[in-house]
Amino acid sequence: MSDNVIERDERYLQLLAQSFPNVAAASTEVINLEAILNLPKGTEHFLADLHGEHAAFQHVLKNASGNIKRKVNELFGNELRETEKRELCTLIYYPEEKLELIKQAEADMHDWYVITLHRLVKICREVSSKYTRSKVRRSLPQDFSYIIEELLHERTEDSDKTAYVNAIAETIISTGRADDFIAALCNVIQRLAIDQLHILGDIFDRGPGAHIIMDTLRQYHSWDIQWGNHDILWMGACAGNDACLCNVIRLSLRYGNLATIEEGYGINLVPLATFAMEVYGDDPCTAFLPKIEESEEMDRKTIDLTAKMHKAITVLQFKVEAAIINRHPEWGMDDRKLFEHIDYTAGTCRIDGKDREMKTCRFPTIDPANPNKLTDEETTLLKKLHHSFVVSEKLHKHVRTLLSHGSMYAIYNSNLLFHASIPLREDGEMKEVSVCGQRCSGRELMHRTGMIIRSAFTTDTPADKKREATDYFLYLWMGPDSPLFDKAKMATFERYFITDEETWHEEKGNYFKLRDDEAQCDKILDAFGVSGKNRHIINGHVPVHAARGENPIKAGGRLMVIDGGFSHPYHKETGIAGYTLVYHSRGFQLVQHEPFTSAADAILHGTDIKSTTQIVEMSAHRMLVADTDKGDELRKQIADLKALLYAYRHGIIKEKRS
Repeated sequence: MSDNVIERDERYLQLLAQSFPNVAAASTEVINLEAILNLPKGTEHFLADLHGEHAAFQHVLKNASGNIKRKVNELFGNELRETEKRELCTLIYYPEEKLELIKQAEADMHDWYVITLHRLVKICREVSSKYTRSKVRRSLPQDFSYIIEELLHERTEDSDKTAYVNAIAETIISTGRADDFIAALCNVIQRLAIDQLHILGDIFDRGPGAHIIMDTLRQYHSWDIQWGNHDILWMGACAGNDACLCNVIRLSLRYGNLATIEEGYGINLVPLATFAMEVYGDDPCTAFLPKIEESEEMDRKTIDLTAKMHKAITVLQFKVEAAIINRHPEWGMDDRKLFEHIDYTAGTCRIDGKDREMKTCRFPTIDPANPNKLTDEETTLLKKLHHSFVVSEKLHKHVRTLLSHGSMYAIYNSNLLFHASIPLREDGEMKEVSVCGQRCSGRELMHRTGMIIRSAFTTDTPADKKREATDYFLYLWMGPDSPLFDKAKMATFERYFITDEETWHEEKGNYFKLRDDEAQCDKILDAFGVSGKNRHIINGHVPVHAARGENPIKAGGRLMVIDGGFSHPYHKETGIAGYTLVYHSRGFQLVQHEPFTSAADAILHGTDIKSTTQIVEMSAHRMLVADTDKGDELRKQIADLKALLYAYRHGIIKEKRS
């Protein structure tokens, strides 16, 4: 290391010296970082397409996709009966609720507390073993930090410490803190079981609890998201895109689920209900009946009102979409302004050069001479709905969270993560796409798209650019070259109004046609600069039909598609209830979930999500932190600290007392 190099970086080293003011401090940190490099790699969990299924999502976090149950089985084997292990797992997942049930049934709570405390400490010690003490310490609740740390690092097997450890347990019980301590310990186990959570898009729509998922994530210790098309739709609505707003409401009505909109974000739909009853009061709106399960309770009156609201917002949506498409001829989406292609007398619509029969031509708010013009009543309604979305404080808070934790793509430990697609040409090369006036492809396309999304929410974006960015959310939702859609068209209009099902087909883009080819996946990975012997693409978006034998592992293991139908409406289609991809120090495992009943059933009967595990790829050696992106970062920090040590020892920077 030369003096010239040190002098060049002296300003940076002076800043580093503020944190490590002398040789002793810098040396200690080098020792610490070198040691961390030799710890096992942390466990990463990958989930996709949650679609508002908050109860199943929260349970998967609590049981770490079955990892906690596996740890309990490994630690207690034949020592505990199956019922006891099941009860212990349920306690870890739902400590407060389970404790209430146990206290009603257990005759000797003191004895139960003693046994349970020792078992939980044993499990916590196991899940914390791959982390430094300082990292574990940061995960501990303040009230019990010291006590938990003592119990984790002292064992009853040590005869000199047996009395000490037992005294801690007895005192926790005698001071009346056992319940709080057990709950705290269970939450620490849950937290340490997953080091990093990756969500590959689509938190929103279909299920009832997207807002609950977002609340959960806001409190979660370490996570990231690669935005999906449904997330973008809600972000667009929040940004003020009226077409996105209408789509959000339409999808909620389509699945008979207004909980997220009304209860979660306080969006007032009374004006829509009033408008729908006035305009469509005598229309049965049969094509707009909500898609609900037999088990879901919805009376006839509510179903009828939902259908009328559904049709009202759908017609409004197509009109608003047409206005935005008119502002952007460069999108090439004039074929989506289908109200202009209807023969309202003949009851047909011209699509792909053919006149197609309409299911209905009852459009009381459409003037055939100017079909996309809003009526005065529609204009008033849209203003009220727009206001509800843009003033929803909770929605804005959640969108800010998506922006701070999210991106269009990410690269972690030689894995390329994105939700849906990378637009490709027929020959497999990256396809150039125009993004707000700039043509780009591949990695640059994804980056540029992410920057446009963010510009819709920043205060320093010029007004004309902000409007352009806000409009672009609609293209991302339904544009043919959108990396979040990548189909020739979105056939929403055809499905509602055209009898000929041939028109319902949505031709997928080249990514979906070529993704099974290992060489094609390597080409994409090269374009994104992803290196490493075991590199992969991981995405969701398109449900894997496991019931039909479709394999989520494609392209010779290069591609992993983990949309297994987390959302309840997809269970019949996929035959399962979602996947979790787990990447730990031994390699990749794919966990396939069966449907979750309910948290109440889990607490009362000890039921768990039944999961089967498929080994995807195992490493020849146990992966360490040194083998990860974090390891690369730590090595850079070590190099900087060694440069600082050189500067201290050669008098270039003066040491200070700690």
